Amino acid sequence: MTKTKIMVTTAIMLALQGCNPSAEITSAGHANTAALLFDDFNYDSTDALFANGWTARSETGHPGIAGAAWSADGVSLHPAPEQAQFGIARLSSVTDGTGEGTRHTQICHARKYLYGTYAARVFFRNEPTYGPDGDEVIQTFYAISPLEYPLDPNYSEVDFEYLPNGGWGENTQHAMWTTSWETFQLEPWTKVNEYSRVEGDYSGWRTLVMNVSADAVLYFVDGELIGEHSANVAPEVPMSVNFNLWFMPKGADGSVGPIDSAEQRQYQQDIDWVLHVPQTQLSTEEVNAQVAELRTRQQFFVDTVPEAVPALPSPCGL
Repeated sequence: MTKTKIMVTTAIMLALQGCNPSAEITSAGHANTAALLFDDFNYDSTDALFANGWTARSETGHPGIAGAAWSADGVSLHPAPEQAQFGIARLSSVTDGTGEGTRHTQICHARKYLYGTYAARVFFRNEPTYGPDGDEVIQTFYAISPLEYPLDPNYSEVDFEYLPNGGWGENTQHAMWTTSWETFQLEPWTKVNEYSRVEGDYSGWRTLVMNVSADAVLYFVDGELIGEHSANVAPEVPMSVNFNLWFMPKGADGSVGPIDSAEQRQYQQDIDWVLHVPQTQLSTEEVNAQVAELRTRQQFFVDTVPEAVPALPSPCGL
């Protein structure tokens, strides 16, 4: 069964600083590839990954289990497995249900991306690679700006979240969540967003595409539209590109938290490639064609998206 829920809230739209929101968004058939980010994760070491602008989060704090570490220890590179052409990046997160026994994992790229197409090919898993199953774990691909203060109206975030064991106050069924954020505050918990939830098994390789403009945010999985959100929650300021893997704490927006077990367990998420093309709305088919063309040219890493002026700090944490 497929169930979709939408929550719509009023957003405050501010003038964009440092970017030109009136810049033309080219049609899917007229992609301008002069500026783009592409990474095939075809690396021999994490040093090479980080040299190309990726950062592993080390800041503690939200989201996830309180007291947990965020560490580069969970980031690794591997030869291409079956159904992947070149190398992959892997995120590995572990927990025993306590903050001291939990390590979350996240990588982020520079905060200089706004409107256009965001795409990634990601391998999701429904079960841990070892240890007992059942934790409310979140596997993600998203773009985000820092929250400067509670209910900051300039906050921007668009994200895919795969929850193989349920969460966010819903049942234990597999579900893909897509959420576009206007803002939030942690205490007391207040959120201003629109979201879509689609039940189903999304394990295995999935191609995720976000078409982001000032007017709307559209989310596609393997070419199927699963979420469409309004201008009220569309991004307003430059964002960083991120992947992370973390465990829900008990009480987080209705979540039940970790399972009742002190045994350590590990979940993993793989990334085949990531692509961002500014000011261009690409279909999934066009994304795949562009990735194939870059690979044919053996352009395994391209970053021609200009920095913001002045360059913006790019923390992985909030």
